[in-house]
Parts: sequence; structure tokens; C-alpha cells
Amino acid sequence: MTSMSNEMRPLRLLGLPPIVSPYTQLLILGSFPGVASLGRQQYYAHPQNHFWKILQAIWPDCAMDTSEGSYEKRINWLLARGLGLWDVYASCERVGSLDTAIRNPVVNDFAHLLRLCPQLRAIAHNGGESYRHARHTATLGLPVYKLPSTSAANASWSFARKLAAWREVVAAVGLR
Repeated sequence: MTSMSNEMRPLRLLGLPPIVSPYTQLLILGSFPGVASLGRQQYYAHPQNHFWKILQAIWPDCAMDTSEGSYEKRINWLLARGLGLWDVYASCERVGSLDTAIRNPVVNDFAHLLRLCPQLRAIAHNGGESYRHARHTATLGLPVYKLPSTSAANASWSFARKLAAWREVVAAVGLR
């Protein structure tokens, strides 16, 4: 039996830190950043991901800077609306960006979130892979929602259908 060479073995990838504030009311959890997001060290950096477009459509009266180099402004915009971002996985092995390629994941420690976010009212999982770990976030004693993935790989949901589901959760949390 031969062992897999180091060149063929996926590297252990580290996720991004949480983007939260003491005013975060709704934490949106993805599964793990894709290649584009890890490369740029930015949540939802792939231009085909609908995440930022959906948020802008929910709050059309509040212009969000989506130009190149505006990530910090987008994060400030997000935090000002009571939203936070993080992922279910702290690290994993993966080749490519698909959730189906995730191997040997390590789940983030959610226990300290309530200290970081004393106004946290709910958790929303962005996609099925994230929602598989709802049992971990449910231990916080907050409502937990499953949202359709904003990924371009989720082609079975139209933008309008994704937007409607996201609007419903934002309204349920009282952020509209």
C-alpha cells in the first residue's frame, strides 16, 4: 500500500475571523470561505456570489459601496445594520471551493459569541452545509434559520427566490 504524496494531499486551510460587534443582532454563518475569499481575505469575495447583492436589495435606500477595494466600507455597512459574519468551520482540508470537497473540518467555537455580541437575537445559516451544524448554534438558545446559499453553485434557486427567503429572515429578526 502506498501513501498519498504531499503534493496530492489537500492543505489545511484556516477560515476568516468573525466580523461582529457588540451591536450584532443577526449572525450569518457560511460553511467555509471559497478560494477567492481566502485569497482576498474577504467574506463572499467571488463576484458571482449573490451575498452582497442580496443585502443591497434588502436595504435599497442605504447605498453600499461594492466597488473594488471597498470591502472595509461594505463591512461597516453590514455592521451598521446589526449583521455579523462568520463560518461554521474554523479550518478544513479542501481542494477548490465546493462544500462537497470539504474534508476533516473543525467547527468554530460558538460559545463565546454571546459575550462578543450581547444583542445577538438569531443565527442564520447561509446554505445547507452550514445548516448541518445548526445543533451547535442552537445551544446558544437563539432562533436558528436556514437560508438558501448565496453561492453561484446554488443554481436551483433564482436570485428573486433567494432574496425573498433572506428578506423573510431579516424581517423575522426585526432588522428591516
